[in-house]
Amino acid sequence: MKITATILVVVTLAVFSGCAEAKTKVSVKTIQCGMCQKTIEQGLSKVKGVKTIRVSLDDKMTHVTHDPQVIDLAGIEEEISKLGYQANETPADPAAYEALPGCCKAGGGH
Repeated sequence: MKITATILVVVTLAVFSGCAEAKTKVSVKTIQCGMCQKTIEQGLSKVKGVKTIRVSLDDKMTHVTHDPQVIDLAGIEEEISKLGYQANETPADPAAYEALPGCCKAGGGH
């Protein structure tokens, strides 16, 4: 009986150890429109460790569910910056920002 219980604990730990999940909010106060939303959601969906993304235009927040052992908050901020948007206090990458459509730049929103 002790062996069975030990095996169950080991199997349970093995199954759940790979399922680490964290929820993070990132302020993206420079987003302007639905295209901004789509750009961030599609861009982050390609990032290893990111599981779900929801960008809210109402409160200009990006909600990310991710594996913290693969990517952390700083990594998520950096990825958003590479897409051309400010992420918390991480400024947008200037070249990526310049490549955004006019509607996604300051003053170009809908």
